[in-house]
Amino acid sequence: MKGLELSEAFYEEYGRPMLISQFPDLLPYLAVGLFGSGSECFGFDDEISRDHDFEPGFCLFLPDEETVDRRSAFLLERAYAKLPRSFRGFQRPVILPVGGARHGVLRTSEFFMKTAGTSDGELSLEQWLTIPEEALAEATNGKVFFDNYGEVTAIRRSLAAFPEDIRLKRLAGNLLLMAQAGQYNYPRCLGHGEPAAAQMAVYEFVKSTLTTVFLLNGRYQPYYKWVFRAMRVLPALSELADPLESLLTTDNRAETIPAKTQSIEDISASIAQRLKEMELSRVGGRELERHAYSVNDRIQNAELRNMHILSAV
Repeated sequence: MKGLELSEAFYEEYGRPMLISQFPDLLPYLAVGLFGSGSECFGFDDEISRDHDFEPGFCLFLPDEETVDRRSAFLLERAYAKLPRSFRGFQRPVILPVGGARHGVLRTSEFFMKTAGTSDGELSLEQWLTIPEEALAEATNGKVFFDNYGEVTAIRRSLAAFPEDIRLKRLAGNLLLMAQAGQYNYPRCLGHGEPAAAQMAVYEFVKSTLTTVFLLNGRYQPYYKWVFRAMRVLPALSELADPLESLLTTDNRAETIPAKTQSIEDISASIAQRLKEMELSRVGGRELERHAYSVNDRIQNAELRNMHILSAV
């Protein structure tokens, strides 16, 4: 059973009855779910990932103290801590009656401030430009089991996707990095006889391509250790996962260089074709630097459009 399913089942069997019987006055102000850090919040958990921070547990979100006071929160924390210690073969760790680091009773504003840098879902232009995608992924992944108060759902909705101009700025910057690292610097480093530098160029190309693929899919890129797993289930361009993995895991011997060079060009061509299909670039060909500036030109906000093309990467 996946962790998210385990969490919801534990809530339905024990958590919901506890709330209904012991905290009927709090129900209008509660949200319950599981999202945030942890592979189970993405559905990526497996036997290996269960060696830490894996348990039948869920999060209880409360508004600020003006709405639900500290004593009520403490009583809820204590009741959560008293829920069964084992469930369907999985154990809950012994914790103090203040919830767990990833589960238990949480203040909504504090959770989102810690995760995404906002207590209410509003981000400034500078924040949208600089916040790591994995932070936004953690704020919007998983599942809300119920939200009577509506605050959690509203914040997650406001953070669900990049504003279009921000997405275009991030896309333009990563396209330019793809061009510089893969189409330009990789062959030049090889020509200089520096295979290590060439492989660093490959890494930068792959890293920027991964970000580009997620941006083209309108999805947040998760933490790097899950990025290939997440990419393989994307609606578009998931077929690039294998050639990108191959670029990272092969060396730069004479017999492998032609295939790697061709792979970079093929990947670039696929990205260029997708840009054309989505009408995000007005230029043709596979030269990604030209596409980068064409994408940047589509930004509506003049201040953002005139910023350095790499200001969002």
